[in-house]
Amino acid sequence: MESMKFKAYAVTNEIDLNKIAIECGIPKKYTWEEPLILQGNILESILKIKVSDERRILVFSFGSVVFINVDPTQIPVFFEYLKSHKNEIDVKNIDTYADDYELRVDDVDEIELTDEYIVIPEYKSFYPELISMVIAKSVALEKTEEQLGKILDKLEGMIDRLEKGRLSISNKELARTTAKIVRHEYNTIAYIMILDKPDVTWINSTAGELYDAMAEFFELNDRYEILKRKTDILNSILDGFSSISHSIRGLFVEWVIVILILVEIILMGFELVK
Repeated sequence: MESMKFKAYAVTNEIDLNKIAIECGIPKKYTWEEPLILQGNILESILKIKVSDERRILVFSFGSVVFINVDPTQIPVFFEYLKSHKNEIDVKNIDTYADDYELRVDDVDEIELTDEYIVIPEYKSFYPELISMVIAKSVALEKTEEQLGKILDKLEGMIDRLEKGRLSISNKELARTTAKIVRHEYNTIAYIMILDKPDVTWINSTAGELYDAMAEFFELNDRYEILKRKTDILNSILDGFSSISHSIRGLFVEWVIVILILVEIILMGFELVK
């Protein structure tokens, strides 16, 4: 039985594939659905070792990296290289959002899917890339889900302040929180592109069936819908905060105007008395 081992990591929100491609001498312009595939001589020049043909690294524009049959000791070496292009990558904590998977070729009648491996009756060249795409999206979603949790914690603190009668929320605080939600939506919709599929799935029915089966097994669409609903709720809560904050400021301005009118009336009274 043949097998391929995959290791996926989500390490950042965005990676400029074209910048890396230019440095590696790859004459191609990459779009979101095309991972940058590093193998052969190019991979050897990065890892500084001899690599076999079955070893490759796929880098995705939405911040995920998938290693195929790569020695675990070489993974930190590659991330040190990647850090030179994306300084925010935390090499010491790359396992925070990670997943392992395996492709097995065996004598089976149909594809068998589990949360640890997939068994196929016949190997096809597009399988590794499709599997890599699904698990890369899965770990990227995991990262996004945790970031959303942090935003929820932030809003919970703001709600606690409201319950205690501290109604004033600064525009700066509202802007920061709103920016985090917008960034979350952008990372999920514009970069991970959960609802979109690779081009090969539209021209090859076998590829389409495999991708759909894996996407459903990893619950990519369901997780995306949950994130979308949570984001809608967050936006609704922020709108409420914004309305309260603006009402308080409007009331404050109104009281200031009333006080100024009273002061002016009092001053005019003093003038008349004189």
